[in-house]
Order: sequence, then C-alpha cells, then structure tokens
Amino acid sequence: MIKSINLKQRPIGTPTLADFEFKEQENNLILSDGEILLQSTYISVDPYLRGRMSEAKSYIPPFEVGQPISSGAVAEVLESKNDNFKKGDFVAGMLPWKTQQVSNGEGFQKVDKEKAPLSAYLGIIGMTGLTAFLGLHEIGKPKKGETLVVSGAAGAVGSVVGQIGKILGLNVIGIAGSDEKVNMLTSELGFDHGINYKTTKDMKSAIQKAAPNGVDIYFDNVGGPISDAVLFSINRFARMIICGAISVYNNTELPTGLSVQPFLVKNSALMQGFIVSNYADKFPEAMKHLATWLAEGKLTYKETIVEGFENTPQAFLDMMAGKNKGKMIVKA
Repeated sequence: MIKSINLKQRPIGTPTLADFEFKEQENNLILSDGEILLQSTYISVDPYLRGRMSEAKSYIPPFEVGQPISSGAVAEVLESKNDNFKKGDFVAGMLPWKTQQVSNGEGFQKVDKEKAPLSAYLGIIGMTGLTAFLGLHEIGKPKKGETLVVSGAAGAVGSVVGQIGKILGLNVIGIAGSDEKVNMLTSELGFDHGINYKTTKDMKSAIQKAAPNGVDIYFDNVGGPISDAVLFSINRFARMIICGAISVYNNTELPTGLSVQPFLVKNSALMQGFIVSNYADKFPEAMKHLATWLAEGKLTYKETIVEGFENTPQAFLDMMAGKNKGKMIVKA
C-alpha cells in the first residue's frame, strides 16, 4: 500500500492533527518511458508550509484541500526508465507527502550520500543553508566588526546565519526560546550572546545590553514583539532581512505592532522581504561557500530527526511550536 498525507481542511489559527488526513491506495504504479519510481527517505517540515495551508495570496500557490501536502524531500530511485537516473540513486527536490510515487525526474538533483548525510541536503547544504547564506550576503551585506542579531536563532536557518556571521567576523547575538537553546548557540555554535525571549521581561533592554554599539544587521525569522524590540537598537544604515514571521503565522486577526517607518527613516535603514528563490542564479556560488566551510569544520549543523512517515504532521506541529533544534526532518 502507498500512504499519503493530505490537507483535510484549512486550519483556523494554530494547526492541529485534525487538519491532516491519511490515505492509502493500492501499489499498482507502472512506469512509462522517461519516468522513475521514488521512495521517500527524508521529508523536510518548514514554517512556510503553514502559509500554503491558507488560501491567502502568497509567493507560492496554496495547497489544495483533499490533496497531498508537499515539501522538500530526499528520495531513493527504486526503478528507472529515465536515462538520467538509475536504480539506487538518491535525489532531492519538492515531493508530495507520499511513501512512493512516480515522477518524470524534472526538478530533481542527484545527491551523494558518500559526501554528506542525506538529511544534510535538506538542511545545511540545501535550501536551509542557501537561505541563510544568500539572505545575509545579498541583503545584509555584512562588514567585519558589525553586529548581527538573529531571531529564531536555534532553528534551521537561524543557527546557520549566526555561524556564517562569525565566519565573516561579526558580533553575533541569537534570540531563542529556552536556556538550553541559548546555551547551544553560545557553547556549540559560536554565537557571542544569547537571549531567552521567554524568560526575558524587557527584550528592548536585553538587546541594548547585548549590543551596546547597536545593531547593524537583523535577520528576522519570527516577526512580532521580538522584532519590535530590535528596532530600538538599529544603527544608521542598518539592514533588516525579513526571512519569516513564524510568531504571526497562526493569527486569525491582523497583528498590531510598532510602526516601522519612523525607525527606518531616522536611521536610513533598509527592511527587505526575502525568498531564497529570488537568488536562484547565485545557488552554485553559495553552495561552494557552504560546502567549503563545512569541510573545513567552520560550519556545523543541528538536526531534529523524527522517525516514521506517519509522524510527519506531528513533526510539523512540533516545529511550529519551537520544539526543534536546528532543522526538523522526518525519516520516512
């Protein structure tokens, strides 16, 4: 039997397991010329999937109710009638949440499990690493000695952004949601300072204390009150990279917050939204940097791997609740 996980209904507010639906069908897949049979091996769960569960207009079409959810995945080629792939190859790309499926092979990149663990192709040397590198490099335009603040710093992208910042000679401050995560940032990943936003009563003061010379670059993964607090410390010509806003994804009403315009005008600062596909032409260059730093031991990565295809929805919910360290991945 082939199992799939569909969107049963569009979530209202915070998603629950009731929003997902498990389906089974007979395994009667037959390959035509040019096609490959894929077995899901690793599945990526990411914050942006929440946006695709809603009907709101975005940079990517919403999921269809009653159809499988899809995300980044690594899969094994079980059978091939495509000259570009052979049985036993592993590929990375976007795939529906199914245990097995047939594909024409378009949009997939072969990955080598001898060069890196397969899960890494969904993280540090996949879209996660590319997002961190290109957002910081293309919008942040870091200069040695500047101060970088990263929200969601213990997550998949944030944990890599901070490490790249240290490689480039920045003073790096990470904001995370537990003392354990903050300790990981400073003791294992090389961040200069960490702030636990859940136990800090005055984030504005905490950021000012950690960044006495102000904030030059803010890599924002969360939005909301944390990002409001950072605004009070931005320097002249500061750059703010808006990668995500996980703190407001489940809101059913428009969030209220500070008006950013006075801060931007006063400091001649830049705030720019960011989607990694904007810089697709720079992927090869970014991959070279990431692979080199990884090989040199300058970059490390954290993963939270959940076993079992059937646990994919729960892994997504746990990731949205901040229960992961680094990249959240399901081993199917």
